[in-house]
Amino acid sequence: MDLLNTLAEKGLRRELPTREEALAVLATPDDDLLDVVAAAGKVRRQWFGRRVKLNYLVNLKSGLCPEDCSYCSQRLGSKAEILKYTWLKPDEASKAAAAGVAGGAKRVCLVASGRGPTDRDVDRVSQTIEAIKEQNEGVEVCACLGLLSDGQAGRLRSAGADAYNHNLNTSEGTYGAITTTHTYADRVETVHQAQAAGLSACSGLIAGMGESDSDLVDVVFALRELDPDSVPVNFLIPFEGTPLAKEWNLTPQRCLRILAMVRFVCPDVEVRLAGGREVHLRSMQPLALHLVNSIFLGDYLTSEGQAGQTDLDMIADAGFEVEGAGTTTLPRHRADAVGGCAAHSEGGGPQSEGCGSHSGGCAPCGDGPGAETDAAEAAEVPAARTDLVSVRRRGAGTDLAPNA
Repeated sequence: MDLLNTLAEKGLRRELPTREEALAVLATPDDDLLDVVAAAGKVRRQWFGRRVKLNYLVNLKSGLCPEDCSYCSQRLGSKAEILKYTWLKPDEASKAAAAGVAGGAKRVCLVASGRGPTDRDVDRVSQTIEAIKEQNEGVEVCACLGLLSDGQAGRLRSAGADAYNHNLNTSEGTYGAITTTHTYADRVETVHQAQAAGLSACSGLIAGMGESDSDLVDVVFALRELDPDSVPVNFLIPFEGTPLAKEWNLTPQRCLRILAMVRFVCPDVEVRLAGGREVHLRSMQPLALHLVNSIFLGDYLTSEGQAGQTDLDMIADAGFEVEGAGTTTLPRHRADAVGGCAAHSEGGGPQSEGCGSHSGGCAPCGDGPGAETDAAEAAEVPAARTDLVSVRRRGAGTDLAPNA
């Protein structure tokens, strides 16, 4: 197919596709799905070989968030029966992180619900970062604490944080339909603050919230312009008790097309398969490894993932390998551009990473370029698999062992 050959060649050159090409990927028929995966897989292997980076989430503070993000089980007014607890102590968080590292995780993602941290919260997280780094030599730490105030990114960097996650989630044009308590511009500004402080930026999206193909392309092109090192792709987990509980808009095939489009637009960036992969990709998860080079190990913030050992078996069975702690994630040209971060040591290329995970909503599809495709796919979406949405009851904030 000329389109896929063109996109693969552009990806090998780090050349930006056109919007029309990106939209065309999302519109490809299921009969061409393996061709789409193969073309995007060629780009993935060029920049990341067959390595898969493992990341591990630690939810430092769960629930009771004052923000009204429609997709989130921790939102203001959420009736989802999730775990709710206040800040973990540094030693508790370090113990949880150690379980992930023992399971093969190279990066630990520290997440806390809320609009953004107070200066006291930054102190708490700084102590936690120091405790984790003291006990786990070489581990990368990414913080995800919400909107940052002036100077806070620098303080986290001084405490040893390597990266900061803040997802754009959806297009600027539809952002107001999923959140009213802060703006799209607020999110962009926080990513800029993290980059200015020398932190590796991590910013991604949530798909499956009723958005059009055009919205998906808009947010991925915005991410390309923002130039984060990591782009987590979440698929909406429709939690009962949230405004988007009935938004079951995804098929495994559509998820794969979305991941392929992200890889073509962001060829040399760590594309991370994040929340919702078990719910929406299901038995087709191994195919996604040909598109992404990073996943979360084990559980998410408020939902349970598949068993950690199952993740490891899946990677091995699909012919991939877990990326080692001493291996550079990013290609040399990106690593050199943000030198000094633990995520960017010497090395490069395939010889040698949203931390985004949610518990996702958006305006109904409009008349944009992808609207007809979306409408056709919506009719083909199978019945909701609510049985696959399992609230986390183990790990951080509980007395039970974590899944890692």
